[in-house]
Amino acid sequence: MSLPKEPRQKMINIMYLVLTAILALNISAEILNAFKTVDRSLMTASGIAEQKNQEIFKSLEDKVNDPKTREKALIWQAKAQQVKTLSDDIYKYIDDLKTELKKESQFKIVDGKETYKEDDQESTTRLFVEEAPHGKGRGKELFDRLTKYKAALLAIDPDMAKEIGATLPLDLTPMKSNNQATNNSGWAYGYFHMAPAVAGITILSKFQNDVKNSEAQAVEYCHKQVGAVKIIYDEFQAFAGTNSQYLMPGEELVITAGVGAFSKAAKPTISVDGVNVALKPDGTAEYKATVGNSGAASKRVHISFYKPDGTIATKDVDVKYTVGVPSGLVVSTDKTRVFYQNLENELRVTGGSGDEKVTVTVEGAGATLTKKGAGIYIVNCPNLGSTTVTASDGKGTQKITIPVKPVPLPLAKVGGKAGGPFLANAFRVQKGVAADLQDFIFEGVKYDVVAYTLYCTGKGFEDNPGIAEVTGAYFNADAQAIIRKCQPGTTVVIDEIKVRGPGGSSRTLDQNISFILQ
Repeated sequence: MSLPKEPRQKMINIMYLVLTAILALNISAEILNAFKTVDRSLMTASGIAEQKNQEIFKSLEDKVNDPKTREKALIWQAKAQQVKTLSDDIYKYIDDLKTELKKESQFKIVDGKETYKEDDQESTTRLFVEEAPHGKGRGKELFDRLTKYKAALLAIDPDMAKEIGATLPLDLTPMKSNNQATNNSGWAYGYFHMAPAVAGITILSKFQNDVKNSEAQAVEYCHKQVGAVKIIYDEFQAFAGTNSQYLMPGEELVITAGVGAFSKAAKPTISVDGVNVALKPDGTAEYKATVGNSGAASKRVHISFYKPDGTIATKDVDVKYTVGVPSGLVVSTDKTRVFYQNLENELRVTGGSGDEKVTVTVEGAGATLTKKGAGIYIVNCPNLGSTTVTASDGKGTQKITIPVKPVPLPLAKVGGKAGGPFLANAFRVQKGVAADLQDFIFEGVKYDVVAYTLYCTGKGFEDNPGIAEVTGAYFNADAQAIIRKCQPGTTVVIDEIKVRGPGGSSRTLDQNISFILQ
């Protein structure tokens, strides 16, 4: 058995270059894992597109309920619903093909988890390429279904077809192959012949992603014929204040903050001194901390939210308060109520008997203590967990437990953006990925981008998605070559982002960046 002479039409170029170097007997785990990585990125991108579609449909419903736009909105809502019905049908059909392929590849459930023979090449060829009686010819059937889907979508409205027809990511141009079996579709042969089962699953995810992006373009066009997406604010509360402006050491400071007009669509985020605070159901955030040093103090509250026009607004509020002078021994963290791992955390200890009589010890989390000046200490904790600070001034002893937390993860960005729409010509001149540690109380703390995967699909990548593994922050030669092909209608996903922060350890962000180029 040999591989086809021209495997360039298969889904992922680098994977198939590797396949040409082996004899289809054993496919390495690294290659199979690479396919699974691409598949996860595709499904993530499809989920983002689906979320966007749901927001547009909600806005259309609001416009139907508005007497000023009802008549026009009803027309375009019906057309958008046609798009959704067509897309949902073909999306489920492809999902069913995935299930059928897994069953062909010895599907079973082990310990509650689905498994199948991921490297099985025969099953993919048999299911999609070979015709009856030896195979099932699903590839030709898939091609026909996708062709009908695209035609039906563009037939919904002639003006819509003129505007988005050329940029739809679903390119079904038949492929040519020199090693094609009789009566088999060249299109199906190019994508599925001798592809391992996990690659077949990934190829099907690629078509699902094309469908979702096609749906997104169509429903967005329908919505634009009525007006912009409207965010309705249905909860109202304006505040950024404390429970008290005068406190004694050890007392609790409570900061309540929120946006003036709240809606779930506003997606507000609130942080206090760089620490994100969870929102309550009414959109408010409540921050609690135990105050320490005597004197005037303040907390920086940062609020960001989406305005009705879809742009992001931010506001910083300095909440001021005063801590009274105690009569005895006081131990307090200077900047935060926690110690951060591998940072120089400042600790202050004051006593009524004078600094020379104060003794301080710190235990736990591998902590080290260095005296910086009168009543000022630096604590460095290489480990996570908690520490116990014990201070004595000859008259009394105070013991407090302070948790040790990791430095917050940064937000990965390209050109200052962490996702969403991006002008194609602006994206093509970007240099790489940056790690932005936002609103963190410690100054000068930085993360370096160590590695990531760049993945491009949609317009410009109809035959094969572009994929590049990048080491470091800057786009390498492979990534730059892919980016030069990007154009309006391209979907870009940057995933598996690894960063290096304080202490030198690498961490993988629970985040990917997804752009739809315009």
